[in-house]
Amino acid sequence: MIHAQFDPTARERLAVLAVEAKTRKDLSWQQIADAAGLSVAFVTAAVLGQHALPEPAAKAVAALLDLDDEAAALLRTIPTRGSIPGGIPTDPTIYRFHEMLLVYGTTLKALVHEQFGDGIISAINFKLDVKKVADPEGGERAVITLDGKYLPTKPF
Repeated sequence: MIHAQFDPTARERLAVLAVEAKTRKDLSWQQIADAAGLSVAFVTAAVLGQHALPEPAAKAVAALLDLDDEAAALLRTIPTRGSIPGGIPTDPTIYRFHEMLLVYGTTLKALVHEQFGDGIISAINFKLDVKKVADPEGGERAVITLDGKYLPTKPF
């Protein structure tokens, strides 16, 4: 049976335990995703409390991380998404994404609406990819692909 988790602290506590186990076992997010049989972005988000895992994936992740059956069941619950506490993020990496949206949010909105019309880009029917590439001017660059389905606003 599918259940929704309305108390984000339950998933937050599980995320802490899972990350501690990941660190203790010296695992990468990719290794955890491989065990789950799903994408690294989706599994990472799920372990951090933002998605529910299908039963086989939840059991595989729990087994890999030496988590109990209760944790495996909790990994299957639908979480309260977008639950980063505290308002404006203070972690520098997360804050920079917040800053990017503050600077480019209206630009993204204008360009999406000009090309697609009135609607939204889904964060549910969504794919995410992060790649490290060489910068021709030296150093490295992050290429982040956000790939969401466009959902038009429908008058009713």
